[in-house]
Amino acid sequence: MRRRRETVSVESSKGSSSGEAIDKSNDGGAEVDTNVHIGNPRRSSFVWLALFLIITYCCSAIYNYQFQSMPLPLTADQAGKRGFSEIEAFKHVKALTEVGPHPVSSDALNLALQYVLAACETIKKTAHWEVDVEVDLFHAKSGANRLASGLFMGKTLVYSDLRHVVVRIMPKYLSEAKEHSILVSSHIDTVFSTEGAGDCSSCVGVMLELARGVSQWAHGLKRSVIFLFNTGEEEGLNGAHSFITQHPWSNTVRMAIDLEAMGIGGKSSIFQAGPHPWAIEKFALVAKYPSGQIISQDLFSSGAIKSATDFQVYKEVAGISGLDFAYVDNTAVYHTKNDKLELLKEGSLQHLGENMLDFLLHIGAASDFPEGNAKETDEDKSNNNAIYFDILGTYMVVYRQQFANMLHTSVILQSLLIWTTSLFMGGIPATASLALSCLGILLMWVFALGFSFLVAYLLPLISSSPVPYVSSPLLVVGLFGAPAFLGALTGQHLGYLLLQKYLLNVHSKRKQLPPTIQEYVVKLEAERWLYKAGSFQWLILLTLGNYFKIGSSYLALVWLISPAFAYGFFEATLTPARLPKPLKLATLLLGLATPILFSAGTFIRLAATIIGGMVRLDRNPGSTPEWLGNFMIAAYIAALLSLTLVYLLSYVHISGAKRAIVLATLVIFSLSLAIVLSGVLPPFSEDTARAVNVVHVVDATGRPDEKLDPISYVSLFSTTPGNLNKEVEQIDNGFACGRDKTVDFVSFSVNYGCWTYNDTISGWSESDIPTIHVYSDAKENRRITQVSINTKVSVRWVLAINTEEIEDFEFRDAVNSEELISGDQKTSVGGWHIIQFSGGKNAPTLFDLVLYWRSGSSHYTDTPLLKLRTDVNRLTPITQRILTKLPHWCSLFGKSTSPHTLAFLTNLSVNF
Repeated sequence: MRRRRETVSVESSKGSSSGEAIDKSNDGGAEVDTNVHIGNPRRSSFVWLALFLIITYCCSAIYNYQFQSMPLPLTADQAGKRGFSEIEAFKHVKALTEVGPHPVSSDALNLALQYVLAACETIKKTAHWEVDVEVDLFHAKSGANRLASGLFMGKTLVYSDLRHVVVRIMPKYLSEAKEHSILVSSHIDTVFSTEGAGDCSSCVGVMLELARGVSQWAHGLKRSVIFLFNTGEEEGLNGAHSFITQHPWSNTVRMAIDLEAMGIGGKSSIFQAGPHPWAIEKFALVAKYPSGQIISQDLFSSGAIKSATDFQVYKEVAGISGLDFAYVDNTAVYHTKNDKLELLKEGSLQHLGENMLDFLLHIGAASDFPEGNAKETDEDKSNNNAIYFDILGTYMVVYRQQFANMLHTSVILQSLLIWTTSLFMGGIPATASLALSCLGILLMWVFALGFSFLVAYLLPLISSSPVPYVSSPLLVVGLFGAPAFLGALTGQHLGYLLLQKYLLNVHSKRKQLPPTIQEYVVKLEAERWLYKAGSFQWLILLTLGNYFKIGSSYLALVWLISPAFAYGFFEATLTPARLPKPLKLATLLLGLATPILFSAGTFIRLAATIIGGMVRLDRNPGSTPEWLGNFMIAAYIAALLSLTLVYLLSYVHISGAKRAIVLATLVIFSLSLAIVLSGVLPPFSEDTARAVNVVHVVDATGRPDEKLDPISYVSLFSTTPGNLNKEVEQIDNGFACGRDKTVDFVSFSVNYGCWTYNDTISGWSESDIPTIHVYSDAKENRRITQVSINTKVSVRWVLAINTEEIEDFEFRDAVNSEELISGDQKTSVGGWHIIQFSGGKNAPTLFDLVLYWRSGSSHYTDTPLLKLRTDVNRLTPITQRILTKLPHWCSLFGKSTSPHTLAFLTNLSVNF
């Protein structure tokens, strides 16, 4: 049987057309008269540069609309008696910040508490006549909190003498409403280094205005709403724990909503939800400006984000489901002087307030309120977990893990079926082509990571700071984005060349097309294989995400389905004899539109959060390489570009745009590097400061029987990578810097820092130094040692117990004989169990510690048995003088493990 004759022609890359009539015998002896025509595959460099700019602009616009577009602040008149007014909430925030930093046990915290209490009493007086408002100034007694996971694992958090303001709002004529409560919680206290406009006076201001609004609506609710204004959160989530374990209203709580801040202002987004999905489903239904991304929850629960919120206590200790909100804009200012009112963006309070008011009123009146708790089986949790994300901050998508499993599995199986069929029909050449195109993907990753890692490693060696982009985050686009882009392009192009060489060899063996035609057919086939390999990459990620039940796997789903659909719609053909054509621009635009819409804003926001986190990267100053932070950012950007640009770059290799694209990328990189090296944009600024600590240390360690005089000095260190030479030069107080003096602050160590012994003998006295005294050491059947600890003037301290020697211990208040920590199995980290204590002014300072030794312990070692650091929030003359000279680009930084400006160190040796 004779085949039908086909006519196709070819057009050269120079634009000239030529046709060749061929009459070849195929394997079956048939003859084909083929006149091949292939359009010019070269694409204008101007068009491609414009396309890159348009995509970049669209990504920026999506981010700004999704995360930076705020509702207009409303006045009290505009909001009405039952609405939410940012102007009124802002008054509360302003009043709280005006008292200055207000950490636990400070006079300023008492002032803040009294302000919140007075505001709540006013709400009680102005509430709707059918609404009951109860206000309670709750005094929490001593307690101990030991969390099983997260940031505080291996620690026991002990507290005493804490005060909280608790408000319960409920319908007056529905008595059963008080038995089913919704808890809204945030903290009044701040760390010692900031006035806390964002963390979390903004949350308290929103809650006060919410409480006022709910007090006008609660007569229509079916359950009560409790507002908890707690203290002690910054010292280890103590406020939430003391409420849950001690307050009589805590037994009625059926859902918890926590308001937090890891920056200041912007949109307050949900970053933790569940375990029961009911709350997030209802929020998505009624929120006017929904904001929340499951990827934040994935990162937080994985430990990648080193932080903790009260929501962990509600979920882990009380077994309550709910939602956790947080402000994350300007995260570089977290716990520094720049967490200030001036940086609180207009509309931030209105955004959270309107969302929360609508949500509370809806769930408060709902008839299908869940009665279960968070303590479910692992199988129940995995199936009930909610997958959630917002689209442009206007609509929130929520579905359960069980549905996600079915959806993802269906897509995976269909994709595998399509790929298997395609490879079976294509035979060995198709399989080899897929393997080579995947090699191109792998080379993309290798070169993108390699180029960006090289810059990340060299940057600390040539710039004034290892992280010169903190105050100007856009610099990372040129410093790391440009090398990663060049690496991705280089790697994929190498894969393209290898694939082209293989395909040319395949076509040469077939001898069905003349050489001039083969060249262009091979280029077009290689382009298509690279595009399809991009979907194969996302298929692998979707499969892994589905297996491990990672919520943010929906991103892989979107990046797989949309480009694959566009390719199938515009490019795929069932006719095997049809020769390939250049990929259409419409395929790229349609394929990328939905993924960019769904993910661009989230990816940019995550990048901004990582950059801001560089300020507090080095939790043990000097313990991490200076390039580590750069590597983290470089890895994120390189991975992001390798994943998202795989489709776009597949179009570039047969175009005439490669040279222009490479040149433009090099220009961007060169300009960014020149800006860094010239110092035009400094690494830190007045509003984005470097995190430092100035601590007057009185070191009384290694003083048997207290016969040796303590050593006194001032320690200057930073959690921001880089040396402190410039800062020390401006302070000019005889500081020496280096790694010669390691300071063990018990909860962390300073491996690189600066110190001075000048003028350090005043501002403290011998009577301030804590003591550790052994008053009993029984060595009969099991060695038991009883120790007395006196923290003197300090109600904030950290004690480390050597778990290599000590198997268990008991801890008591010596004055009241109250057991604070009972003897049971305790976890440890690095061979130490940490007791972290924080309390009010009337907290105890004298304690008894009973140590139960491990059998077979050597008892002969220089390692301390106990290490104690006590903190005093006091400025000695030398620290006050140093702080006045501290450069404007520096700020004190506080966290639960940080010492205050005066710290005392002492220990007890194993062979005491």
